[in-house]
Amino acid sequence: MTAPGDLQQALFLRLKSDAPLSALLGGAGLLEREAVNGAFPYVTCGMTSAFDGNTGAENDADQLITLHVWSKAQGEGETQAIMDRVKARLAEAVLIIGPRGQTRLVLEFSEARYDEELLVHHGMLRFRALTQENT
Repeated sequence: MTAPGDLQQALFLRLKSDAPLSALLGGAGLLEREAVNGAFPYVTCGMTSAFDGNTGAENDADQLITLHVWSKAQGEGETQAIMDRVKARLAEAVLIIGPRGQTRLVLEFSEARYDEELLVHHGMLRFRALTQENT
């Protein structure tokens, strides 16, 4: 099974190598978790879960990984631009994760909203990671 940490590392490497995304993010960039007093905008990795879509049981091949976009810009334009760039960079991406095999990412869900409690624009992108193990 591909460990969630391996998937996150490969995903972040792909995103960090994208110059247009780096330009959009500027300051903090890509973080493992929310920054308490970090520079905005930034992207964090949320929950990763492994399961079998047919049975709901744990599975070696399928994982869901959620990315969060955080922005304090006026309006949601910055959040949408970052989300669009992440989608473009990861759409149908094939990630090589060690000697285990390759993982293809498929976007399952995206949403952008304003969080009135935190006073930030919050975007979410959920990808399904489909892994084919080397045999």
